Amino acid sequence: MAALAACDDAKDFEMTAQSTKTNERLMVIPGAASRHVMQAAFIVEDLEAAALSWVRTTGIGPFLMVPHVQLAEYDYHGQKSSGLVFSVALAQSGGIQIELIQQHCDSPSAYRDTIARGEQGFHHLAIYTDRYDETYRAYVEQGFVNVVDGRFGNMRFSYIDTTQAIGCMIELVEEDEAQTEFFTRVAEAAQGWDGVTDPLRPGFPD
Repeated sequence: MAALAACDDAKDFEMTAQSTKTNERLMVIPGAASRHVMQAAFIVEDLEAAALSWVRTTGIGPFLMVPHVQLAEYDYHGQKSSGLVFSVALAQSGGIQIELIQQHCDSPSAYRDTIARGEQGFHHLAIYTDRYDETYRAYVEQGFVNVVDGRFGNMRFSYIDTTQAIGCMIELVEEDEAQTEFFTRVAEAAQGWDGVTDPLRPGFPD
């Protein structure tokens, strides 16, 4: 995950966007909190196979692997739930982070709400924000339902069901120092990668 933000330095992550009136320069700042979409996430059945398929097909990589994340407690459709176990793989492609998610259990989740076990596909867009409450409220006030609310340590996250409006869910992730460091490492791994060496790497090496 990384965010789009305006900045005059960060030359390594510069893109140029054409406008009808003027040329506008957009800077990609990995890990910087904002209200912009910074990630596209996909549900897969075999995480390693899916990540390698992304590398072969698109050249995107390397993927940083985070196996068997356990979410002990979370709210699912307003009810307390527990025991969600999943693995993720993350890679950077320009200003967008690609996240692959494999759920290992049958616990209720935002993932299974739209993609059944045994199926694969696009699931959500993510926003990494330092205005979590304000951004959350903006979606709820439009009438969208929060499917999942949870925490990893002090970092809050939620899944908002915007499927009927835009065809996918929105994940909100609250700015957090450790998360920013990890998102930055995902983006830095892609810089200058040769497309071959170590396409799958541990997200948190020992």
